[in-house]
Amino acid sequence: MGHGVVTRPAFYADVGTTRGDLFALLHLPYTAWHLAFVAIGAGLAPEVDWLKLAGTLVAFAFGLGVGAHALDEYRDRPLHTGLADRTLIGLGVLGLGAALAVGAVGTVVISPWVLPLAVVGVGLAAGYALEWWSPLHTDLGFALSWGAFPVLVGYWTQAETVAPVVLVAAAAATVLSLAQRALSTPARHVRRRTTRAEVRFDANQVVWGRDELLRTWEAPLRLVGFSTVLFSAALLARHL
Repeated sequence: MGHGVVTRPAFYADVGTTRGDLFALLHLPYTAWHLAFVAIGAGLAPEVDWLKLAGTLVAFAFGLGVGAHALDEYRDRPLHTGLADRTLIGLGVLGLGAALAVGAVGTVVISPWVLPLAVVGVGLAAGYALEWWSPLHTDLGFALSWGAFPVLVGYWTQAETVAPVVLVAAAAATVLSLAQRALSTPARHVRRRTTRAEVRFDANQVVWGRDELLRTWEAPLRLVGFSTVLFSAALLARHL
């Protein structure tokens, strides 16, 4: 598909140029949201090793932010970017490969168990993006993969164990990710499949158009995502 697309397929995506396409591909609000889950897991640990945290964040940023999103765009073009298939495949391989490379380093710095965790993470990223396994490509599959899993990995890389507190946090991240899907799914439908939408409130003749409808979903998405990032920062600040 060429660079003739002018509509926004997401509130943060301004596609139509190579630079805009690449920026949109990162899905930055959602990537930040799920990186915050990694930080929440780390912040709940008794102590925080900042080098380990940095490595974990880099691995998830490459695996999810670059790799999974590039493969998702390659599969069915949800963002309608003009990026060539080979570019998307290359970014997908680069992102997932970088995540595995960080995991390999982690086997030396942290524990041999880091590499299996990295392999699982890459499998979840690729499996979800390419829809290899149908149960994975569901709301619950998404929530467990990009909500619970980052929290558990963030904690484990710090403490090398799993405690009840992080299990509760992982459950909370799962629920938050389900909320994200509940809000983003109708918003994507309206943005990508309609050019006009209208809801009338007969009592006082108020009419909501497409923009008003989108705000009912996208405003909460922005607020909840930003608050999750702030909460992760607060947990980490305890360890400064």
